[in-house]
Amino acid sequence: MPKILLTTTSYQDTPGAHHELLESQGFEIQRERGPLPEEKMLELAGEFDAFLCGDDAISRAVIEKSLPLLKVISKYGIGLDKIDVETATEKKIPVLFTPGVNHTTVAEHTFGLLLGITKQIVATASAARQGEWKRLTGHEIMGQTMGIIGLGRIGKEVAVRARAFGMPVIAYDPYFDQEFASTHAVKRCATMDEVLHDADVVSLHCFLDDHTRDMINKKKIAEMRDGVIVLNCARGELVVTADVVAALNSGKLGGYGADVLDVEPPPPDHPLLTAPNAVITPHIGSRTYESVERQAMRATRNLVNFLAGNPDFIQANKF
Repeated sequence: MPKILLTTTSYQDTPGAHHELLESQGFEIQRERGPLPEEKMLELAGEFDAFLCGDDAISRAVIEKSLPLLKVISKYGIGLDKIDVETATEKKIPVLFTPGVNHTTVAEHTFGLLLGITKQIVATASAARQGEWKRLTGHEIMGQTMGIIGLGRIGKEVAVRARAFGMPVIAYDPYFDQEFASTHAVKRCATMDEVLHDADVVSLHCFLDDHTRDMINKKKIAEMRDGVIVLNCARGELVVTADVVAALNSGKLGGYGADVLDVEPPPPDHPLLTAPNAVITPHIGSRTYESVERQAMRATRNLVNFLAGNPDFIQANKF
């Protein structure tokens, strides 16, 4: 039977039917606690017919060492930036993924970060647990302009919720859905810079690639409104960490709410963990019982169906 490397911790830690489906196949399953760095993946590579992975570093070297045994990579989630998809395609290795399963959860988490910052919830709740009745003054979000960069499934869900909070919404996406925008009163911006200039809150919902890496940097932050809040539930590498920290320290940024960092898990001295008005969560934006089961079931079905010759799977790369 095929040997499977299972690394995603959300999958392993959350009960649900995905466990029964995977175990019913008779696969030999090796479980590791990801995300695994390239060094660990290289150590394991060559022993498995398939990866059922999260954000592990699946580089060209990992893929090449995994051959000829490796038949498929089934990604739990939608972000493929940790996988060398180009090499997988070159080697005729299908990369499967799970679009359309976590947009509700991530959008809700985005607003959790926003409310945590604007209402001073994290600081005051933490103080109360220490016995200090610390009554800080926050801000309303009603009437504040929400700027969304990346109006895909998650960005759209954020837009719907922003409108419900009474926030005008502007957005930029190179593949802009005008029908959705018209229905939900979202103003189309011609460029990302237009969003940055005109928003009180900037929410990032785009993939990480060579065009978006470090997109929020010192120069772009200088163009934003004073006191702007930046939210990042996409990828930590979309921002230049040092520039965000400097802007928080100077007060140019009114807050930074992120579920992702440039290094995960971060070292104890990561500067964003102690920066003022930064609310950082440990990449749990899609980690709800509801979302995990949807993602896990789709990732498992993708894997099982592919290995069984059933065409019901979702493939990200084409060859």
